[in-house]
Amino acid sequence: MTARFVEVADRVHVLRDPLLHVNVTLVVGDGAALLVDTLSTAGQARELAEAARAVTPHPWTIVNTHHHFDHCFGNATLAADPPRPVYAHAQAAAVLRDHPDELRRAASEEMRAEQPELAAELARTELLAPTHPVHGEAVLDVGGRRVVLHHPGHGHTDADLVVHVPDADVLVAGDLVEQSGPPAFEESYPVQWPDAVAALLRLTTPATLVVPGHGEPVDVEFVRAQHADLARQAWLIRAGHTGSAPPERVAAESPFSARPGLIAARRGYAELDGAA
Repeated sequence: MTARFVEVADRVHVLRDPLLHVNVTLVVGDGAALLVDTLSTAGQARELAEAARAVTPHPWTIVNTHHHFDHCFGNATLAADPPRPVYAHAQAAAVLRDHPDELRRAASEEMRAEQPELAAELARTELLAPTHPVHGEAVLDVGGRRVVLHHPGHGHTDADLVVHVPDADVLVAGDLVEQSGPPAFEESYPVQWPDAVAALLRLTTPATLVVPGHGEPVDVEFVRAQHADLARQAWLIRAGHTGSAPPERVAAESPFSARPGLIAARRGYAELDGAA
């Protein structure tokens, strides 16, 4: 990974991993800092630490936006020695604590075909569970800067956190918002996802900069457009489920194209059946 942090707002910096286009956000205060997400492996996390140290010497606290490997498998490298607080939604913290072998295996299998070297490293990555579980909201003091962690509801997962930096008018959305590709529905709640993004939008102003989980930072209008597509997807799922239509028929009309639309339809049907 050859990447560096770029300042996108007052003392708010974003680094984009060139491999999977994951964003890491660094918030710098007086004598303290906050890292949002930690990338996929120990090697990536070591390079991330070097990039952060090029911006600030201050000790950091960590937030995981959710439990998927590309956002939290660097925890052990960045937070274990010396020990640092790691915040995440309580459900994400529990999964990382109770099912590390399952998470490693799933991550390695997901990447085996496209990125075999990454898959091998994922299989042997040490995982560190978050130390500070969040249920609804938590307020952090990052060197005199107020940073608010919100759980807006079920969306990309059941354990998404967004990170709001009000004094810079920045909102870090994790994978609830995607710019470099369609939303990922594999572990999602497509029927509820629009409500989560609506809750996220209530934290914004017309000038808010939103940092998505992957891709370029976006403005509020981009998020509103993605919310409209998610709402359309949810409506199609509800209508198809009510009419007993096959998921493939729902997928054919998806605003996100057929493949993600099919994953969304299947997940949405399971959600409506109480099986998700």
